[in-house]
Amino acid sequence: MTIKQALYLGAAATVLAAFGAAAPNEVRAQAAAVAIDDDDIGGVVTGPRGPEAGVWVIAETNDLSTKFAKIVVTDDQGRYVIPDLPKANYTIWVRGYGLVDSPKVQSAPGKLVNLTATPAPSEAAAAEYYPGMYWYAMLEIPGKDQFPGTGAKGNGIPEFMKSQNFWIDTVKNACQSCHALGSNGVRHLSSKLGTFKNSTEAWERRIQSGQAMANMALAINRLGPAKGLSLYADWTDRIAKGELPFARPERPKGIERNVVITMWDWSTPKIYLHDAISSDKRNPRLNANGLIYGSPEEAADLVPVLDPVKNTTTMIKHPYLDPKTPSTKENTMGPSVYWGEDPIWDSHTSIHNPIMDEKGRVWFTAKLRPDENPAFCKQGSDHPSAKVAPLATSGRQLSMYDPKTQKWSLINTCFNTHHLYFGHDANNTLWISQGGPQSGVVGWLNTRLYEETGDEVKAQGWTPIIVDTNGNGKRDAYVEANQPLDPSKDKRVMAAFYGVQPSPVDNTVWGQSMDVGFSRMEQPGYIIHLIPGDNPSETALAELFVPPDEGYGSRGIDLTTDGVVWTVLSSGHMASFDRRKCTRPINGPEAITGKLCPEGWTLYKFPGPQFKGVTDQGSAEHAYYVWVDRYNTLGLGENVPIASTNGGESLTAIVDGKFVTLRVPYPMGFFTKNADGRIDDPNAGWKGRGLWTTSGTRTNFHGEGGVEAQPKVFKLQIRPNPLAG
Repeated sequence: MTIKQALYLGAAATVLAAFGAAAPNEVRAQAAAVAIDDDDIGGVVTGPRGPEAGVWVIAETNDLSTKFAKIVVTDDQGRYVIPDLPKANYTIWVRGYGLVDSPKVQSAPGKLVNLTATPAPSEAAAAEYYPGMYWYAMLEIPGKDQFPGTGAKGNGIPEFMKSQNFWIDTVKNACQSCHALGSNGVRHLSSKLGTFKNSTEAWERRIQSGQAMANMALAINRLGPAKGLSLYADWTDRIAKGELPFARPERPKGIERNVVITMWDWSTPKIYLHDAISSDKRNPRLNANGLIYGSPEEAADLVPVLDPVKNTTTMIKHPYLDPKTPSTKENTMGPSVYWGEDPIWDSHTSIHNPIMDEKGRVWFTAKLRPDENPAFCKQGSDHPSAKVAPLATSGRQLSMYDPKTQKWSLINTCFNTHHLYFGHDANNTLWISQGGPQSGVVGWLNTRLYEETGDEVKAQGWTPIIVDTNGNGKRDAYVEANQPLDPSKDKRVMAAFYGVQPSPVDNTVWGQSMDVGFSRMEQPGYIIHLIPGDNPSETALAELFVPPDEGYGSRGIDLTTDGVVWTVLSSGHMASFDRRKCTRPINGPEAITGKLCPEGWTLYKFPGPQFKGVTDQGSAEHAYYVWVDRYNTLGLGENVPIASTNGGESLTAIVDGKFVTLRVPYPMGFFTKNADGRIDDPNAGWKGRGLWTTSGTRTNFHGEGGVEAQPKVFKLQIRPNPLAG
């Protein structure tokens, strides 16, 4: 039976007694009831000056099969309600800007718990709770006058580093995209690294740690090894000497206080996750109350599974085709200050992304074999796509898991696979991005044909990216990417989709390619509109679009139900592009520039500080990806774009042109790469809806919890007000 209890601030003398003071008049004037049910915990958070508004109350338990926690935000009178808690004993405490964690108390659902906030004793203590962006914004970025670089014998910046934009893009998309740069474990140098002459040498040793050593070396080489390491060393030296962030975050306000965050541990501390999936993007009512699946990328062959109703977790082993498929356990590595010489990753399958189809089956981009392609992919094959663009290698392929039969289908593709999304056509085409630009193609799988015939060769196809530079409206013979324009021919672009999203308004496909400014092949980060035609391998044409000059470094892509494109930029913006606003044809010689439709773009500067000394009107904020909530699964409205803003340790939405920042304050170092939404019960209001995501950092141990920290599944919901239960 449901019980109702009420708590009144006017009788809160016991709360304020901890400060040796009676309840002040202004607190009595704000007296109001907090009502709870028998599965809620509620109360009031009070500090020395009265109620604490906009702070987080965290309830966590180890009594269930896996660690479970819920977080809510206090209203303007310091009141809170943590709703719908499973029966267990909970540890409860307060966290907030301007505070340090309050003493933890024990309680259970159905109880009223008044909490006493603990003010931070110093600015330094308060700053320990700031999102990482406020710390890494302290990084020194070389001034614009230092570009182009003059090389190792000059200013230490490589000559291919043409502008400050490319430097910032490298810091964000080659470093911050895998590690939460500003987290405690990154902004401090561990003494366990060893003894060195200076911090530059310590950083040189640091980036040799663990199995991501090669990737970190590649990233620092783009910056210029000596220059890049010296600037990171300068940053950690200044922090070690007591320098603090020059900007401070604001407490949640308005609708941001209506968020309810639920989280479960899954997988193991030695495994990191890339993404998770809960439903079909085209129909978020699919898989209601069902299992959540994750992708462990380079960490393991074990797919984690969460049952959010029973609060249980399991793992499923992903198979592969060839026993000679190498494991990340074999990666070259230096000892880790966290794990020593233990190679904690052991993945043959490199499972990057999951997606769910209309039958509730889960498709993955996964490595099934060594890189060399079978003969049907290569030069001399009679495969229609291979005749146009033969492919010698691919680093990942496709797989599908059917929960009903618990069986796997392994699909050997010629093209590399990275992100994947289903189209809206009769063939239920699965469109796949390639990741890096090396292959220069877009791939797909006709899943209807594959299911009817089981023929993976006939069911797959790919096309190079061809721009209509001769302006005749059709695809003709073309010059290669490294050849000059020919007025009688089209031109190939050696880009490849990183993000991919089939349009919900027609049969075209949108993609996004990464900036490439660190090699002979320089290109901006394009938004690419692929128009497949009747025979895509031979008829597909592409339109290119780049943001206005103040924006650069696109990463990730999604569309609203009316076809507006959203992406996030390493310049520190979220951006939309509306193809309908273009006033001229997107073809002809100028089409290769991507600048034929500036009127289609709208840029929104992310909240948060810019890098110190950088004059461009962006933000130090970094967003890994963007997801559009087409069907109001979160509760902020339909067609709301939501960015995975890892600098701010948050998810950041745009609602009616304004930002809504949903910070996840615990554990510190929240880092996610994508999201999806699900409607479990359309008649249950906010309780029947939610956004789902998972930890995405490769180094959970850099954040709060250290080596014992497990990846987490997060569910975010927006209720009508901070006290709804």
